[in-house]
Amino acid sequence: MRITTYTPQYKQDFIRLNKQWIETYFRLEQSDLDTFAHIDSSIINRGGQIFLAIDDSGQVVGCCALKPHPESDCHELAKMAVSPDAQGKGIGRKLGEALIGYARCHGVKRIFLEGNTRLEASIALYRKLGFKEIPLKGNAYERCDILMEIIL
Repeated sequence: MRITTYTPQYKQDFIRLNKQWIETYFRLEQSDLDTFAHIDSSIINRGGQIFLAIDDSGQVVGCCALKPHPESDCHELAKMAVSPDAQGKGIGRKLGEALIGYARCHGVKRIFLEGNTRLEASIALYRKLGFKEIPLKGNAYERCDILMEIIL
């Protein structure tokens, strides 16, 4: 398994993986659809990055995005998803570590994420990566009930 960064050939994999997990536990929201429709303009062209986990057979089995929020001088860990068949193999952790390493190298000082406490494994992963819970305010997604951040 390897972690790589985004090229347009992976756009549909990014969308597929995210739709899969969101629709399993919640429902797609307008902000999800906006992100999927504008991956380049909302993430890549603004100085963000998408990370993809590719297994030995060449299948994309996980992804996450480092989404810039220049208006608040921070970035967001967004759209982390791992294929159900590939869960429990440390892929989420490797994606998170790649994202944090990239952020450090690019001068990012703060990363936040919005999550849902029903997804206990993801919250545990974020804690292992160094994220701490902060007060939730103005969340972008209805499904989110926890806000976390890491200061680099």
